[in-house]
Amino acid sequence: MSSDDTTGVKYPHARQRASPNCDARPSNEVSVVVLHAISLPPGQFSGAAIEALFTNQLVADEHPFFAEIAHLRVSAHFLIRRDGECVQFVDTDQRAWHAGRSRWWDSRCASLRQALNDFSLGIELEGDDVTPFTKAQYQALVKLVRWLMARYPELDESRVTGHAHIAPLRKTDPGPAFDWAYFYQALSNESVNGL
Repeated sequence: MSSDDTTGVKYPHARQRASPNCDARPSNEVSVVVLHAISLPPGQFSGAAIEALFTNQLVADEHPFFAEIAHLRVSAHFLIRRDGECVQFVDTDQRAWHAGRSRWWDSRCASLRQALNDFSLGIELEGDDVTPFTKAQYQALVKLVRWLMARYPELDESRVTGHAHIAPLRKTDPGPAFDWAYFYQALSNESVNGL
């Protein structure tokens, strides 16, 4: 993407909610998409807690679990809610703080790469390890990933991975409830509405 092209930083089908938890990438490279799953409190869906976490507005005394995480400074580029709504927190040309300590075998350059925040995009799916994700979420995810692949030539379906794959001793998301085969099949289909 050229430096004067700003059409790829804001997804036109997302509600914008800026997170302060981001900074400049060390280079213009965007070559991996990392899928995550999040529910706050754990196992509960809907509500404003996820957006509050990503914008440093989570109230620690609203739930015992919130007291454990309210100090965290984390974000993702996107969140896809259970109903398929997409929320964008960080411009895609910026580095979101989503991957943490991470490493990934890049088959294109035959090397183990670390610090994936530097060159990845983070997509959070509202969910957990055991609850199936919704059809609306898969539809929204496929639409978003196609849009990202059209804007970043390094991206293709082989460069979409899960948080568990890049931080296997720390993370399990998006978890066994995420149907990778279904997602890849939908991504390769002509019509996203035909899921």
